[in-house]
Amino acid sequence: MASLVLSSLCFTSQKPCSFTSSLRFSLGALTGSRSAAPLTVGFRPVKRRNGRIRVSVYSRASPLVFRDLDADDFRHPLDKQNTLILKAIPGLNELGRALLAGTVTEQIMLLENIGTSVLVSKDQLPELHKMMIEAAGILNIESPDLYVRQSPVPNAYTLAISGKKPFVVIHTSLVELLTRNELQAVLAHELGHLKCDHGVWLTLANLLTLGAYSVPGLGAFLAQTLEEQLFRWLRAAELTCDRAALLVAQDPKVVISVLMKLAGGCPSMADQLNVDAFLEQARSYDKASSSPVGYYIRNAQTRQLSHPLPVLRAREIDEWSRSNEYRSLLKRATQMNVVEKV
Repeated sequence: MASLVLSSLCFTSQKPCSFTSSLRFSLGALTGSRSAAPLTVGFRPVKRRNGRIRVSVYSRASPLVFRDLDADDFRHPLDKQNTLILKAIPGLNELGRALLAGTVTEQIMLLENIGTSVLVSKDQLPELHKMMIEAAGILNIESPDLYVRQSPVPNAYTLAISGKKPFVVIHTSLVELLTRNELQAVLAHELGHLKCDHGVWLTLANLLTLGAYSVPGLGAFLAQTLEEQLFRWLRAAELTCDRAALLVAQDPKVVISVLMKLAGGCPSMADQLNVDAFLEQARSYDKASSSPVGYYIRNAQTRQLSHPLPVLRAREIDEWSRSNEYRSLLKRATQMNVVEKV
């Protein structure tokens, strides 16, 4: 079924087989195909009572808010570089917008998600609603709609359909896997895609890639070229959105914990996972891939992935949390008022 999913939490992806698989920004776990499931975030365990999912609720200290935050304030350098490359492709932007305008695919995607999910509001799953409103306020962006969808695959994704309010979808298995703070970090990751206008570029590039395969002769070569550039850009865009997650969580261990759980976590073992050990694992990966052979294997391993490896994302967010750039942003921020958090 065709669908224009614009952003999700998954770690992987290989060749697009359908609109649904190829048009998502995922935050989830690594798989061998580009139709992988998206990523997640949490802090306290989720409990089941009387067959219903219940998110543990507790309040943290009032977070910092970035009143004048611009996307370029936290955009990863590789994101900036690869976005410029995409913009330099002649006619890509114009052709992509023409393909998107008024398509039936948009309506299919919209109705599919509205018809199979639960819309979050102040009267429906109010704690999740508060998490989203707070995260949007911290990042200085309008809050999108939020849906919860039943699925055994931990995932979250964002849909930005032309002329309509964007919305985020999170899967129930993701809610069960993550703590409250981690789950809010996942929402912030998705908001990062909207803040940086990633959805438009991903959708356009994916549509062009899929369409190019049908052109005889040159089509396959053109599609492969666009596809490689798209995935290079997407991996960089994910690093940017991990930074958005940190700006909301304001604790690097929360974001790294999400990445760790997506790589190899489950609710029954969540309390035994160790963020410091995972960072040490990331350092050992860097060491193992520093040789010429290791460097070649690393590039081959990541070339066909839509998301960077989880250990590399963990290392990146750890390094940025100690950077002058991040500290400078924190100095510009102001404390969120209690009234604003409602």
